[in-house]
This record gives sequence, structure tokens and C-alpha cells, in this order.
Amino acid sequence: MALKVGDTREQVVIENVNRSHIVKYAGASGDFNPLHHDEGAAQKMAGYPSVFAHGMLSMGLTGRMLTDWVGPTALKKYGVRFTKQVWPGDTLTARGEVTKVEGGLATIKVITTNQNGESVVEGEAIAQA
Repeated sequence: MALKVGDTREQVVIENVNRSHIVKYAGASGDFNPLHHDEGAAQKMAGYPSVFAHGMLSMGLTGRMLTDWVGPTALKKYGVRFTKQVWPGDTLTARGEVTKVEGGLATIKVITTNQNGESVVEGEAIAQA
């Protein structure tokens, strides 16, 4: 695939995040912070209305959009910042846009939003063009 400036991809990466998704990710990652699985702790410890998904879960789901698009071996670098919590019930859509191609590498701006259009992940990837 030859990437060029202006190329885009959009993909729903998960519909209806649920507590099972969150707990399975906790088990896979080893991150058992109670904010992610204990309703009482999330409310009492930090004042959140509920448990919420790990940031790295939303990053991984966003990364799946990238590898579905460019292929797993073409992706060379990927980094994000977490801009908002992902709550049970959220549906996430990841979008990527090629902003630069230079030296055989494409820079891809990525943003993942929830069903309300609110950004939950923003970042950048570098892929083989």
C-alpha cells in the first residue's frame, strides 16, 4: 500500500465497552488498579461516577485501526496521550489521516472519539509509506 498525504481511515474499534472488556484487559496487562474494576473504590477514592477503561486499552484499540490499515510490519512508531476517560457503554471510533510523507515514511495523525464525538485518545504514528 502506498500512503499519500490526505489518505484517511476511520474504524469503529469497539462498540459498547463493558466491564468484562475492562476486567479482561486488567488480567492481560496485570494492571489491577481498583479504579478500573471496583465501583466503590472508583467513587470513594477518586470521585468518579463509575469504573473506567484503562488508557492503554483505548490505545491498543486505536492501534488496531492502524495495523488493519497499514499492516503490522509497516507500523514503525506509535504514541498517544489520553484526553478523556472511557466509560462502560462507550463506543469508540478511531480515525487516522496521513499528514506527511517523507523518506519512505508516512506520518499519521490519530484521534479516537466516543459516541458523543469527544476525543479520548490523540496521537501520532509513523508507518512505512
